Amino acid sequence: MKPVFVLSDHPHRRFNPLTGDWVLVSPHRAKRPWQGQIEELAADDKPAYDPACYLCPGNTRINGAVNDSYVGAYVFTNDFAALGPEDRDYQSSSDLFCAESERGTSRVICYSESHNKTLPEMSQTAVTELIDTWCDLYRELGEDHAWVQIFENKGAINGCSNPHPHGQVWATGSVPTLPQREDEKQLAYQHKHQRPMLLDYAQQELAFKERIVVQNQDWLVVVPYWASWPFETLLLPLRHVPDMLSLSLLERESLADILIQLTTRYDNLFKTSFPYSMGWHCAPFTAEDHSHWQLHAHFYPPLLRSASIKKFMVGYEMLGEVQRDITPEQAAQYLRDQPAIHYKNAASTD
Repeated sequence: MKPVFVLSDHPHRRFNPLTGDWVLVSPHRAKRPWQGQIEELAADDKPAYDPACYLCPGNTRINGAVNDSYVGAYVFTNDFAALGPEDRDYQSSSDLFCAESERGTSRVICYSESHNKTLPEMSQTAVTELIDTWCDLYRELGEDHAWVQIFENKGAINGCSNPHPHGQVWATGSVPTLPQREDEKQLAYQHKHQRPMLLDYAQQELAFKERIVVQNQDWLVVVPYWASWPFETLLLPLRHVPDMLSLSLLERESLADILIQLTTRYDNLFKTSFPYSMGWHCAPFTAEDHSHWQLHAHFYPPLLRSASIKKFMVGYEMLGEVQRDITPEQAAQYLRDQPAIHYKNAASTD
C-alpha cells in the first residue's frame, strides 16, 4: 500500500501564483538541533529623543540639513538617494549587454517624533496619520512616476542603518521586476476567472482559517500558503481595492488597527522588537486598466527560532529554489496564539 502523504510532515513544493515561483517545504527539518549562527540582540532601551540621531526632530543630518521640529510623520528627500531626476536618456539594445537610464526619487518617512516607538507601540491615531502620509505620497509621486514603492526595513539584523522608526518611498519611471511579475500573474488570473486573484485568495483563506493570523472588519492577515520566510505574512483588504488611494477613511483607520495587531504579535513571539522588511504593492501609475490589481502588503521577517536565530537564504535557496522548514500553517498558529497586548505593556495589565 502506498504511504500516506501528510503536508505537515513530509517534504513538498508549493506554488506561488503571484510570482510563478515554487517553494520547497521540509517540515521534518524543524526538529533538527541548531548549531548555526546566533545573532546579537539590539538594545531595547532607546530614549524617546536621541541628540545623536539624524532622524530625530530638530537634529542636523549628515549633509548639514536640519530636521523640522516635527510631531507625527515627517518626510524628506533621502540624503543618499538611490534615484534622481535624471534627464539624460540612455538605452542599449544588445541581447547580452542591455541597459537603460532610470529616473526617480527616494524619500525617508519618519513614523513619528519618538525615537523609541515602533508601529505596535504607536497609537491607532498616529498610525492612521502615517497611512494618510503614505496616501499623500502615492498621490503626489504617482503623478509623474510609473511605480511608487513604500517599504520599511526594521532592525539592524535586517539592514536598517538607523534605529529611529522609519520607512522609505522610492518612485521610479518604470515598473520594477517583482511588481511587473505580479501584474502579469494577476492579469492572467482575471482573464481566466473574471475576478481579482487576491480577492479570491482572501475569501478562500477565510474559509480554510488555518493560515489566518488576525483579521478585522476590513482586513485580513495570513501566512500565505506559498510563504518563503518562516513568519512571512500577507496583508489584504477584504473588498476589491486596487490601490491605497481607493481606501475609505474608515478603511484607513481599520488598517492602522490591523497593522498594530500584526506587529504586536510579531514582537510578542520572541519578546523582542521583531525585525522585518515590509512593503506595499498596488496598481502601477500607468495608463493601462488595472482592475486586476489588489492592494496588499508583504512582511518578510528573517527570524527563525528565537530572537537571536535568523533564516539565511543561501545554498539551495540561491541556486535552486526557496526552502522553508516550519509549514505556513504552523507559523500562522504560532503568531495567532500570541497575546494582543504588547509584551512591554503586559506587566501593567496584570
